[in-house]
Amino acid sequence: MASEHIDTRLLEELTEQSQDLNSDALRISRGALTDFAEGTEPPRRWWQRGATLGALAGGAGLLSAVRAAAASPSASASASADDIRALQTAASLENLAVSVYQTAAALPFIKDGNKTVAAFIAKTTEQHQAHAKAFNAAATTAGGQAQNDPDPKYKAVVDQTLPTIKTPADVVKLAITLEDVAAQTYTKNVGQVSNADLRKLFASVAPVEAQHRAVLLAVQALLAGNAADLITIPVDPAKLPAAAGSVGFPDAFYKTDNASPITEGAVK
Repeated sequence: MASEHIDTRLLEELTEQSQDLNSDALRISRGALTDFAEGTEPPRRWWQRGATLGALAGGAGLLSAVRAAAASPSASASASADDIRALQTAASLENLAVSVYQTAAALPFIKDGNKTVAAFIAKTTEQHQAHAKAFNAAATTAGGQAQNDPDPKYKAVVDQTLPTIKTPADVVKLAITLEDVAAQTYTKNVGQVSNADLRKLFASVAPVEAQHRAVLLAVQALLAGNAADLITIPVDPAKLPAAAGSVGFPDAFYKTDNASPITEGAVK
C-alpha cells in the first residue's frame, strides 16, 4: 500500500460523526430497553442495575436505521416467541465473542505484543459482555429464558480454528468473522422482530459490531502490509497509507446474507 497524504479535515469530520452516532446508539438502547421493560408485566428495571450497553460507533450506513428506529411509533410491548428466539440467538453470538476474545487475550503474542490490539480486545470484551447481558435481560423480561451458551454453528467454527491460530493476524481474521455475523444478524433482526422497542435495541447494537469489524479490517490490512507499528492510539494520520481510510468499510450498505436465523442460538 503506497503512502499518500490523508485529508485530516475529513478524518476530523468522520470522528465527529462517530461520536454523534455513539451518543445516538447509547441513548436509543437505553430508551428502547426502558420502554420495553415498562410495557411488560411485571416491569423489571434491570437496566437501572447496570445493564448499560457499551456502544461505540460504526457503519455510517446504519446511522439512518438507528435514527429511523428512534422515530418510529412504539408498538405493543408484548414480544412474540420469535422475538425471544432472536434475543437468545443474539446473546449466544455475544457469549461466543466474549469467549473468543478472552482466549485471545491470554495468548502470549497478544498479551505481550501490540498494546493497542490488546487494549482493543479488552474493551471489546467488555462491550460484548454488556450486549449479552442486555439481550438476555430483554429475553427474560419477555418471558423467555436467558441464553448463557455460545452460538452452536459458530462455536464449531471457533473450535476448529483456535488450534491453528499462531499469529495476531489469525486472531483478527477469526474476530472479523464473529463481528460480521453479529452485525449482519442484528441488522436483519431490525426487520424481523415484532416489537418496536426491540427493533430499536437491535438497531442500536448493530453499529457497534460494525465498528468492531471496521477496526479489525484496518488492523488486518496494516498487519498484512507489515505495518504493525502503525497500529496505535492515537492514530497518526500522516503515517497511515491512503487505503486505511476505506479498508474498514468495503460495503456502502451492510449486507445480511450471512445473518444467523433467529432459531440458531435459541434456548432449546
